[in-house]
Amino acid sequence: MTIQPLAEAHWPAVKAIYEAGIATGNATFETQAPAWEAWDRAHLGHSRLVAVDEAGTVRGWAALSPVSSRCVYGGVAEISVYIAAEVRGQGLGRQLLQALIADSEAHGIWTLQAGTFEENTASIALHTQAGFRVIGHRERIGQHHGVWRNTVQMERRSPTVGVA
Repeated sequence: MTIQPLAEAHWPAVKAIYEAGIATGNATFETQAPAWEAWDRAHLGHSRLVAVDEAGTVRGWAALSPVSSRCVYGGVAEISVYIAAEVRGQGLGRQLLQALIADSEAHGIWTLQAGTFEENTASIALHTQAGFRVIGHRERIGQHHGVWRNTVQMERRSPTVGVA
């Protein structure tokens, strides 16, 4: 498996993995994947990665979204990590997340944050193993298919970027 920059050419495979995550009901409040142009606008131009197997098939992706347009939050980003169902549980999420952390720090990101449905214990464990800590819980933060959902808020502060 190799980790490489996510390009527009990867979008059909990335979108399919995203849609499979959406279909689980525990990955995101989104109910459908956007078109490439909308996804591209919603994510930072750097720190977009795909995991590609030996056959050239995209098996996972990770990217960052800005949390605010205010310059004071320029080093804070929200993380997305999605893994194809057939390769979950094989360490690919850990590889992608570690690569995304390194790339984000190379681009001056000092805080990564994640909001995860409380039922998504695999994602919470993955983030915890990567140095994220739980900073809170949001109760009934939004409805998903007519059901109020709770999220676990996590963050990882870089030990090297943005330190005094």
